[in-house]
Amino acid sequence: MKSSLIILSFFATGLLLGIFRFFPPVWIDSSFTFYVLCMLMFAVGLSIGHDKSTISKFKNLSPRLLLLPVMTVAGTYLGVIAVGVLVKERSLTEMLAVGSGFGYYSLSSVLITEYKGAELGTIALLANIIREVITLLLAPWMVKYFGKLAPISAGGATTMDTTFPIIIKNSGKEFSIVSIYHGFVMDLSVPFLVVFFCSLRM
Repeated sequence: MKSSLIILSFFATGLLLGIFRFFPPVWIDSSFTFYVLCMLMFAVGLSIGHDKSTISKFKNLSPRLLLLPVMTVAGTYLGVIAVGVLVKERSLTEMLAVGSGFGYYSLSSVLITEYKGAELGTIALLANIIREVITLLLAPWMVKYFGKLAPISAGGATTMDTTFPIIIKNSGKEFSIVSIYHGFVMDLSVPFLVVFFCSLRM
């Protein structure tokens, strides 16, 4: 819980500093954040490589974990359908398009804005940011009550970048390859599934 509060405090501080334009534009340039993310991934890779028992742990992972992205998609869509029973303002296909972002808010929101307009694009942006933040904050709780795969599935397309470090910290280094594989597959699926549901008429 302590680590979640630390992450939340950094997020809130960054949000406030961004709102009040405390830093020059170059600090929030996409290339700058990319290099920061690269440094973070380097640190995680260094930690994994230093642990000599990690490779042996990989060998004990079940091949069934290759189906984890499929389970993530299925679980996400079941959740969207459940919400769709309560929310009548939008069609089911529009809500499935939003859910198909799987946390990849930058790409999904742009695609949905292009196909369905700015309002639904904004909903997609917020929904997928919230998914990422929830994974970052509640990963310890997810592992405790639902198992070590829970934060990987919850992280969706973010599990090979932004949520990767927190997943490794809580699920264990032996799940690093699973997390990267899961994030890679989910990343690839986002543009196809978002466009598919945006193209449907219901």
